[in-house]
Order: sequence, then structure tokens, then C-alpha cells
Amino acid sequence: MTLTFPNRSRNFDQARKGVRFIAYDGMFEVPFLVDAAALDHESAPAEACLAAFDAGRGAIHDAAKRIYHGRQPAIYVIGPADLP
Repeated sequence: MTLTFPNRSRNFDQARKGVRFIAYDGMFEVPFLVDAAALDHESAPAEACLAAFDAGRGAIHDAAKRIYHGRQPAIYVIGPADLP
């Protein structure tokens, strides 16, 4: 199966300093977190990180597809090296 992104919702995870979103592999949810450093907003407020996520959504989804290897970890983390 390939990942799909039918749900556009995302939220800021204060504890992990990143933006969480969900992809789907068939009927299975696959959680992702984009590290704030990958968004170039390490010390920015949550709203700035969410705006950066929205602006880079296409590249973030592409990165998610590249790093996904089946439902193995509890959450996939997209870091600075994963985004152009």
C-alpha cells in the first residue's frame, strides 16, 4: 500500500516540539511528527510552526512517503535531513 493524506488536520506537540499529522496505509493510521527544526522554526511559537507546515505540506508528504517502511515505529519523525 501507499500512504494517503485525506485528513488535513495537524496539531503542534509542545512536548516534542513539532507538528503531528496522520497518514493512512489502507485503513491503518500512521502517525508522523515533523520536528520544528525541520520547519526552520525551532524556537518559534506553535502558530508559526503550523503555518510553516501548511506552506510545506507537499514536501512534508513526499518526505513521509520516502521514510515510511510499514507500520513499525510508534511514530515516524521527519527531521531536517528529510526535507529539502
